[in-house]
Amino acid sequence: MSATRVFVARLAGCTVFDPAGDRVGKVRDVLVVYRTGKPPRVVGLIVEIPGKRRVFVSIGRVTSIGAGQIITTGLINVRRFEQRGGEVRVIAELFGRRVVFRATGEEATIEDVAIEEQGPGEWQVSQLFVRRPKTTASPFVKGPTTFATWNELREEQEIGEAQSAEQLIATYADLKPADLANTLLDLPRDRMIEVAEELSDDRLADVLEEMPETDQVQILAQLDDDRAADVLDQMQPDDAADLIAQLPEDRGEHLLELMEPEEAEDVRMLLRFDPETAGGLMTTEPIILSADATVAEALASIRRSELAPALAAGVCITLPPYESPTGRFLGMVHFQRMLRYPPHERLGTLLDQSLDPVGVRTSAAEVSRILASYNLVQVPVVDEQHRLLGVVTIDDVLDYLLPDDWRSIDENDELPASEQRLGSNGRRAGRGTSSPQ
Repeated sequence: MSATRVFVARLAGCTVFDPAGDRVGKVRDVLVVYRTGKPPRVVGLIVEIPGKRRVFVSIGRVTSIGAGQIITTGLINVRRFEQRGGEVRVIAELFGRRVVFRATGEEATIEDVAIEEQGPGEWQVSQLFVRRPKTTASPFVKGPTTFATWNELREEQEIGEAQSAEQLIATYADLKPADLANTLLDLPRDRMIEVAEELSDDRLADVLEEMPETDQVQILAQLDDDRAADVLDQMQPDDAADLIAQLPEDRGEHLLELMEPEEAEDVRMLLRFDPETAGGLMTTEPIILSADATVAEALASIRRSELAPALAAGVCITLPPYESPTGRFLGMVHFQRMLRYPPHERLGTLLDQSLDPVGVRTSAAEVSRILASYNLVQVPVVDEQHRLLGVVTIDDVLDYLLPDDWRSIDENDELPASEQRLGSNGRRAGRGTSSPQ
């Protein structure tokens, strides 16, 4: 091993390689089991492989940890990880846990965990990095930190008491919404709800948009109505409409009444359309500008970091007003075309004359065909008066085309062959098997 003691927080996101130097995936957590009178033993890593699948890699298959990377024997089981009884995830379940110093009775909170190699393939928890309570009321000062061994502490978590989720959220602060959604879905239900409740409104909105509808409903059911409405305000209108459609009618209507009027109006409009039509698929917040706007103004509009790439691929040009439903739709100007003209060029001269909008009742299948036939990432949607209502983007169509449970597909034969890691003998190494190392 290149390191005999490492802190788990530093392992999160580290790349895992096989002996040939090919990338296997990224570390998402470390799995331990408790032992009587001894520190917890490390049993393996939870690794995210291509396809956002979380798999188990036995610690015995890890040959090197160091310099921000982990080397394995390359023999792993690609079946989706499922936590077994007695197993504890360090990042998801130990970080933020309250403990007490045995000698003094002083409380502290676990912020990091060090694991140490005891022998070939044998690792255990060696130290805890903990934070004591604050000694001042200032919100800008944190409590002092210290290191302690496992035996110097005892857990103070009472049955039914929620663990602090702050440290877990901080650890996963850099994860993309889709990755954080997968992380939450892998947690035990109570822990998932707890972490979701601690996320900011905009972060939770982004995460919910990446979850299956059943999990969205489950999390929203645990939020009070005011918080739920705030989160729905932060979601894309089409995603918010899909979620509200899954709720009991009375609660859905109540949440719409609590939402910001402009956001609620967009959602109500989307709920009127059949979900398998352009009106049901579209988002109501494309970039809309006048024909007199310049290339410079358009480029500034699509430069916003919060804008989805598919929406930033083009600008819709309409007559006033410039919020959906707009004045008459005039056409689109694509991002690539803007780059070929000077900043002062008027957008009205750059319209794509070959792209026709679709009506709100156009079938989702026809919208899919149009996007595929003309290599588009978005297509405008208009009403009978040719007013722009929104656009259907390629990600909207993919969500429609993929099976409802695409996020949770876990059978090996449904994985692309490129994602199935084989051992040198051609057999998939299963968890708990004795494949050669």
